[in-house]
Amino acid sequence: MGSFNLGQKLIAVWFQSVTTRTAGFNTIDMGQLTDAGLFITIVLMFIGASPGSTGGGIKTTTFRILFNSTKAALQGREEVLCYQRKIPVIVIIKAIGVVFASASLVAIATILAAFADPELESIKILFEVVSAFATVGLSTGITSNFTIPGQLVLILTMYIGRVGVLLLVSTIFAEQNPSAVQYPEENLFV
Repeated sequence: MGSFNLGQKLIAVWFQSVTTRTAGFNTIDMGQLTDAGLFITIVLMFIGASPGSTGGGIKTTTFRILFNSTKAALQGREEVLCYQRKIPVIVIIKAIGVVFASASLVAIATILAAFADPELESIKILFEVVSAFATVGLSTGITSNFTIPGQLVLILTMYIGRVGVLLLVSTIFAEQNPSAVQYPEENLFV
């Protein structure tokens, strides 16, 4: 974007920030972005679109719930508020589960892809994995350079991202018989 004037830069940045969460169109060569530009794009892809859309990622509402939960914790409040409404604890737990499972999936997929293709740059591998997870469709141009095992990692990551990581994890770890036992509460240092 070095040859763009200020207006063109602002439009390109705005367009890319929207498309990284929804459509996957690009007006600039993603392979030419700096590491900082790639990282910002990775974060936007990971957050993803809003619920009810076909876009992937952890969803903007999940990010907002975690942001407000962090804010409440730092302010010493016991309830999480969003738009003057109290967020139920179960929703906060689901948001934490989605982010933890999603980040774990991305980390494992990135490590596996890096093992399969050690000659590729780590930041670009992470970009491709997050793009696959969030079903964005953006690429730095290295997708065709992945070996078959690396491509299989991307395919599996894309499938899990589309199905939904929480649905997949809850299917695997679902409790078959609900427990009638209630455990005592314990406070831990965080």
